[in-house]
Amino acid sequence: MTRHMDIPWWRDAVVYEIYVRSFADASGDGVGDLAGIRERLPYLRDLGVDAVWLTPFYPSPMADGGYDVADYRGVDPLFGTLADFDALVADAHALGLRVLVDVVPNHSSSEHPWFQAALRGEGRDRYIFRDRPNNWQSTFSGPAWTQVDDGSWYLHLFAPEQPDFNWRNPEVREEFLDILRFWLDKGVDGFRIDVAMGLFKAEDLPDVRDQSFMSRSPVWGQPEVHDVYRDWRALLDTYPDERMAVGEVWTDTLEDLALYVRPDELHQSFNFAWLQAPWSATAFRKVIDDTVATVPFATWVLSNHDVVRHRTRYGTADPGTGMARARAALLATLALPGSAYLYQGEELGLPEVENLPPEARQDPVFKRSKGELPGRDGCRVPIPWSARGDSYGFSPEGVKPWLPQPDEFAELSVARQTGDPDSMLEFYRRALACRRELARTVPYGLEWLESSEDVLVFARGPLVCAINCGTEPAPLPPHESVLLSSGPVGGSLPPDTAVWLRRAVS
Repeated sequence: MTRHMDIPWWRDAVVYEIYVRSFADASGDGVGDLAGIRERLPYLRDLGVDAVWLTPFYPSPMADGGYDVADYRGVDPLFGTLADFDALVADAHALGLRVLVDVVPNHSSSEHPWFQAALRGEGRDRYIFRDRPNNWQSTFSGPAWTQVDDGSWYLHLFAPEQPDFNWRNPEVREEFLDILRFWLDKGVDGFRIDVAMGLFKAEDLPDVRDQSFMSRSPVWGQPEVHDVYRDWRALLDTYPDERMAVGEVWTDTLEDLALYVRPDELHQSFNFAWLQAPWSATAFRKVIDDTVATVPFATWVLSNHDVVRHRTRYGTADPGTGMARARAALLATLALPGSAYLYQGEELGLPEVENLPPEARQDPVFKRSKGELPGRDGCRVPIPWSARGDSYGFSPEGVKPWLPQPDEFAELSVARQTGDPDSMLEFYRRALACRRELARTVPYGLEWLESSEDVLVFARGPLVCAINCGTEPAPLPPHESVLLSSGPVGGSLPPDTAVWLRRAVS
């Protein structure tokens, strides 16, 4: 939402996540790139978002789609050059869009010069080496330790190609402060921090005894991590124009999450409880109540590059139900106080692509589990821009994309949906425009209004949002006018439908 002058831009921003490999391919190699993003920036401006977040584009062997970084101050030739990045930032700013970049501080690529030196016995304390492994398991399946030629073992909470840094080494701490300065000096407006709760591990690396709770784990959420983010916040505050940081923080409770967004630490942290909630008014209300009561400057997110797309999550048995619920969930998300993070393609109603052939899948989760886990490729399939061609406009004509797209992407393409008032794309455009307009009159907090068990109704000043998660129509709350609805409404609110209403406020 458009902010008042005394409110930081990020508090109410709508941020659009770009999975760089899958957004737009200008070079013609079947992989998305910075030049492709730059060409499509007007689309994002017209969509109505405030900022874009770019997933890693740094030099990388691509063992994990770029989250295995070999050089934190460059651009992989697959995606372009530093000059391409500078041009992208300049164009985005000219269009009124801010730019966030991903920073990956928990681990590097095994091809990073520091790790290559560590394998030779030089500067080994920058990583975590031990004479014998403990029982820790990789998030990507299998043991979290790999043995090297001298018989020692190194820790990798993800793929073996992603060795974990030792954040107890001051060199690591200083290196990342310098990395942040590099990109801040290039004009980025903020950072998304990958695995933000994972930097420190319990000092004696004890075996994991209870994997049910992250708060009891020696692997995640160690208290020393907060000193790092105090340093980062102090650095960000030395730059003009409200530079910010948002953390990817997985915790057991919102109380734990709130520790990361104290006034001298991160500005925001993703609220994954909203993403994980089932289609249920009771579940939604609990997340909203707990979040508003616990976490300042809330964020709301329905999908990202690591989870099954919410259209599919909400309607696995019936695509129509999933689409209706996805539209309704957007209205609820955009009506809540705080910022919203959108994932590329959700504005087109893209589903999870579940039938990718095994030989096409590239996610290390799929490979390390020997196919037992599908991995995340299904939400990363390149988005369709046109209704025809080998890649539906993602790449130049005649080029196939790095992941195959299903036939239904033709009907879901930007070209097919643009100008269709009933399409998901035009619905997103209307919703974001309406949200921006309402920002001038809507207070930050919310109040609950009376409703039945399967219906949520809350108000923010003159705005009333109602969402029906039940199976029967529900009466509309008292109102002066209907501002926007996710589906047809008459005198009642149908199931799987949400509505924004204007009410009189004394």
